[in-house]
Amino acid sequence: MDNRNDLWRHVDASKQRFIELSDRVWGMPEVCYTEQRSVAEHLAELKHQGFKVTENIAEIPTAVMGEAGEGGPVIAFLGEYDALPGLSQEAGLAEHREVEAAGHGHGCGHNLLGSAALLAATAMKNWLAENKIPGRVRYYGCPAEEGGAAKAFMVRAGAFDDADVAITWHPSSWWEVAPPLALANTRADFIFTGRAAHAAASPHLGRSALDAVELMNVGVNYMREHMPSDARVHYALLDTGGIAPNVVQAHARVRYSIRARDLRGMLELVQRVKKIAEGAALMTETKMEMRIISAVSDLLANPPLEQALHGIMEELGPPHFDDADKAFAEEIRKTLSPQEIASIWRTIGMDDSGAPLADFLVPMDAKRNPAIGSTDVGDVSWAVPTVQAHAPTVAVGTPFHTWQVVSQGKQPAAHKAMIHVAKAMAATGAAVLSDPALMAAAKADHKKRLGKEGYTSPLPAEVKPPLKMSLGG
Repeated sequence: MDNRNDLWRHVDASKQRFIELSDRVWGMPEVCYTEQRSVAEHLAELKHQGFKVTENIAEIPTAVMGEAGEGGPVIAFLGEYDALPGLSQEAGLAEHREVEAAGHGHGCGHNLLGSAALLAATAMKNWLAENKIPGRVRYYGCPAEEGGAAKAFMVRAGAFDDADVAITWHPSSWWEVAPPLALANTRADFIFTGRAAHAAASPHLGRSALDAVELMNVGVNYMREHMPSDARVHYALLDTGGIAPNVVQAHARVRYSIRARDLRGMLELVQRVKKIAEGAALMTETKMEMRIISAVSDLLANPPLEQALHGIMEELGPPHFDDADKAFAEEIRKTLSPQEIASIWRTIGMDDSGAPLADFLVPMDAKRNPAIGSTDVGDVSWAVPTVQAHAPTVAVGTPFHTWQVVSQGKQPAAHKAMIHVAKAMAATGAAVLSDPALMAAAKADHKKRLGKEGYTSPLPAEVKPPLKMSLGG
């Protein structure tokens, strides 16, 4: 049955509430596992829309699920609402101006992400009820995507065991099916303990934990020459042992993010980094503890779903941006370097058209050079057939995790893209429900890609959701 116009009508009927939801979440930026106000906004909307709500998914206070419908397959929509630290920025300005000194900001557009996913779920729920079609729709409110791996914990807890298909999206420069590429990633703390001493009077009695961290970092830097070219290793110092240089530092702590193309390669790289840490401890006569904080898998493709989504996005066409949208995008682009703008065009393998906002659908066969990061959507993709869209919420060339993304997060152009992608996601969910052959093809492809080994969570069994990680815990 042709359901797209009905679904799009349901999206349009509800869109204003979800624009307002997105703007409210933009105005209360909360980082990894601290999203109490943001999840409260999503909970209130779920209840207003008549979803049956389950809270505290996987023992995570800011993870929530809403379900509606009866019988039939389960279509899951994935939403997020976490922000990033240090990106406070006033909305609608083409210059850097903080709202709060050193405050947080939605530098990855997750205020839009969660709102559009919930809008798509709401539209599909209403469509099911109106047409008396069996099937269930779920909205998963997922915190802590930015390094906290909440979805990986939710998958491990069985939250997706009975879902049939998962659909999500991410803000972007482009209107496209998101390339199914993401690096497997582990975040781990390396905690060194030494012995304090007077750095001048009795340095021979001290054992410096800070020296151990520095030696570890040097060792990892030497390792970079001898790891796969698409692997990535980064670190942040959490504890340098105090501010007194005349005291030998008895404690120090460094957090590493270790990424590789697939789960096996990532786990091997983690062990190599651990050996370097053990060597640093041996050289400094300190003790070392490695503590896994979070981990996510690489992303599993699903061509049947990707092709279905692409067809719907082609039928919709890109969002329509007016002259005011384009004018502000041009102002933002003036704050970017030519290299930043050229870099984003390289991700889709196309020449710069000069368009300030994307006005075309990226072809499925584009010769891409995607910028590859990590996401906990990867673990969902191993648990259930999954597909993602990208929608152009920012000026072409805008690098993410920057104040420029925050500034654009409440603009009319971002709202238009958010509503447009909600229509694409809702129609994709309905297509899966309406076409048993599509559902079967998606599941068969997923089963084939899982292979004999299937999915193994990258999270050690003893690791719990790091609810205090944003506080350094």
